[in-house]
Amino acid sequence: MDVVVQWVRTEWTKKSRGEPDASRRDAVPEAFPLPHLRPAVHEVRMLEREGFAPVWARESGEVDRMALVLREDDGVLAVQLQDTMFASPRRQTRPSPVRLARGEWLRWQLNHRWARPRDGGWNYLLVTLNLAYGPVGDAKVFLGTPTRYVDERADLR
Repeated sequence: MDVVVQWVRTEWTKKSRGEPDASRRDAVPEAFPLPHLRPAVHEVRMLEREGFAPVWARESGEVDRMALVLREDDGVLAVQLQDTMFASPRRQTRPSPVRLARGEWLRWQLNHRWARPRDGGWNYLLVTLNLAYGPVGDAKVFLGTPTRYVDERADLR
């Protein structure tokens, strides 16, 4: 399957909900230039405890089928982001799969919060999926405006 996937995961605690740390958290990118144009799965993590500096994970050639369902049929790709987090908020209804034609790309965002068992504090996570279907001709593809956008972000209090 001819896809390029970029996961961007941002994690923080209550410390970054207020200023001045909230401004740093809000400034983290939703996407990054690709290291190359080949079909692959890339992941970038930005953690509060590391100053939100981007850390690239090892590249993979396989899509995590627990997190993402892809179905290709007659030149159209159906994309469904799975909500695998056992954390708040629980989403009772989810969007239908997004259909992409070759040359289109999708940004899908989903967030969560959960209590830390040790001290009862809150952890927060924002997951951004950037996915391009078909050949990618520009390493900065995900820095532009997506063809399709799904926003499942909720108020995390």
